[in-house]
Amino acid sequence: MVRVVVNGVGAIGKRCAHAVKLQKDMSLVGVSDAFPSSILKTNLLEGALKDVPFFVSSKSFKNNFHKTGIEVNGDLPSLLKSGKVDVVIDATPKGVDVKYKRLYQVNKVKYLFQGGASDNITNLSFNSFVNYDSHFGQVGTRVVSCNTTSILRTVFPIYEKFGVRQVNISLVRRAVDPWNSKNGPVNSIVPVMRVPSHHGVDVRTVLPELNIVTQAVKVPTTLAHVHMVHLETNEATSTDEVKNIFEKLPRVKLLKASDGFLSTGEVMERARDLGRWRSDMPEVVVWDETVKVIGSNVYWIHAVHSESIVVPENVDAIRALTGLESDKWKSIKKTDKSLSI
Repeated sequence: MVRVVVNGVGAIGKRCAHAVKLQKDMSLVGVSDAFPSSILKTNLLEGALKDVPFFVSSKSFKNNFHKTGIEVNGDLPSLLKSGKVDVVIDATPKGVDVKYKRLYQVNKVKYLFQGGASDNITNLSFNSFVNYDSHFGQVGTRVVSCNTTSILRTVFPIYEKFGVRQVNISLVRRAVDPWNSKNGPVNSIVPVMRVPSHHGVDVRTVLPELNIVTQAVKVPTTLAHVHMVHLETNEATSTDEVKNIFEKLPRVKLLKASDGFLSTGEVMERARDLGRWRSDMPEVVVWDETVKVIGSNVYWIHAVHSESIVVPENVDAIRALTGLESDKWKSIKKTDKSLSI
């Protein structure tokens, strides 16, 4: 049984903590944070993390929780020093995360950072499909971002089977998390003024030999990102063959516009109707009608629910780092079953 604590209870942290709770081979020792946000209070007092021990991320933050109703069981440094933790999932904001790395190292616990962290924070990046095995015995890693995860999940199986000469992806990024009332845009489309955008660079931290160029714009929606993918294969394939690969892949879902899934709106409504926790959609959703092979060129469009897609990867990364499971497909199966994916 691997003992886990989650530091930072926001959009990703609360989901990772809940996911760890659902694993039969892991124990959620507690969660930690610096401030009593509405997300933290809801989850600890009424939600999925009710009765999970809470620790302030530093003793200096203890007064922030006075009269909040949240019981403080201690502080994160003391908890780590006690030897009761094997792995920390760090879901703190970029810039804050690097300040905690030394704490994890000093206390000899393994650690996972998130995709928002600088890629040199661990010099190792994780994806369940691509490099699970290379994480055996490692001390820490970074689980790549939502967009990078979706690209690797869909492109890598094509790359593995047919070889890929070039990948070009245009990303339409949603603006902010649905609960974020402070940022936008509200009435603009904002291009990323750098080519390639960082997404392709991030992919290469996991699959360095892949030739990939990405471009991105941010649009005023909060539901999901959308990727328009074009890749050129080394070996011949067909539309049906690519669809067949997607149909057999875990964490990838083919949906048809002809069945009413015309937009990200209907796709996310499906998650609500399935009774998913927080209306989450950890799968990459590929629109069936957009999968097309013309000569050596393969095309498709997929949707990415940024708040939940990386959660199963975090669970798998714990198993890889700690050696709980040596077979990536067995880990993926365990994780997906526990999360009803």
